[in-house]
Amino acid sequence: MMMTSSNYHTFNNSTCFASHNARGFTLLEVLIAIAIFSVISMASFSIFETVLNSDKATKTRTDRINELQRGFIIIERDMLQIARRSVRLNGEAPQKGFLHTSNESYSTNEQALAFVRHGWTNPGLLLPRSEMQSVAYQLNDDVLERVHFNFVDAVLGEEPKVRPLISQVEKLDFEFYDGKKWQKTLTENSLPMAIAIEIDTTDYGVIRRQFLVAGDSLEVKDGRDE
Repeated sequence: MMMTSSNYHTFNNSTCFASHNARGFTLLEVLIAIAIFSVISMASFSIFETVLNSDKATKTRTDRINELQRGFIIIERDMLQIARRSVRLNGEAPQKGFLHTSNESYSTNEQALAFVRHGWTNPGLLLPRSEMQSVAYQLNDDVLERVHFNFVDAVLGEEPKVRPLISQVEKLDFEFYDGKKWQKTLTENSLPMAIAIEIDTTDYGVIRRQFLVAGDSLEVKDGRDE
């Protein structure tokens, strides 16, 4: 079969058109594509980093709030069940009063409060201990700790159980309400009507919580003094 002149020109034009369409990208086009991809990648990474940091900050803040709430719930539980009972330390004579602060407490820490509480669950007295518990709160290395013994009257050499409650605490203070005013000192052989705990934290500043106590009424105090 012989190819005519018109067919040859048609075939030749089609071949040139196909060759023109099949050529690759120029260097400029590649550089532009790389630049666009880099800008999109940087923007995406910035957004991802912002979201990641925000999520991390939110989790840290949530964990901190949970730590504060959990700590104050435990403190409130103890405060509501303070018992009118003195304790013996290391087999010595019973301590005076029902609340003990600073060097009178179970620890040597000056920022501390110690007492005995009811309601330490022991169903059927299956464990070799009572349902009372000796408790102390103290500040140690910027951490508010809860300290307790297995027995109300700690024996000589018994090590207390320490539970960290609230971190980043720079200062710890207690105040006591006698029905008339808040004061730093305790009335001997009596319980206040409320106890305030004040902590100075590094992130939230001063936090103060007040807890009711089954304390002595004003009438009882006045009658006793008369």
